[in-house]
Amino acid sequence: MFREAFPILSTPDLGRAMRFYCDVLGFEPQYRFPAEGEPEFVTLRLESLKLGLGANPEVRPGRHFALWLYTDDVDEAVGRLRAAGVPILQEPQDMPWGERIATAADPDGNQIHLGAAIT
Repeated sequence: MFREAFPILSTPDLGRAMRFYCDVLGFEPQYRFPAEGEPEFVTLRLESLKLGLGANPEVRPGRHFALWLYTDDVDEAVGRLRAAGVPILQEPQDMPWGERIATAADPDGNQIHLGAAIT
């Protein structure tokens, strides 16, 4: 029935958010509106996850979301994020349900949870 997730992130600095999600996390630009000039809205794709980013001057503190990203190696992903200056909110740790998880923050304070199955 449901085919893909499409979370919407509104941010006052769309360029900064795009650099973070594309350059640091590896999302690929898929659609932008308008096509020319400064974008007001873009969609980014990472495999089956789609993320919409919109420039919204009414963003207020506390209006955040959490995004879960699964990876092959949480520790390596945290190392790449740390090297890019991304705040790590929770260091990698093994969970009793069989996953290793960590938490980082994007430039707007949204939580990025990283997870991988413990092998």
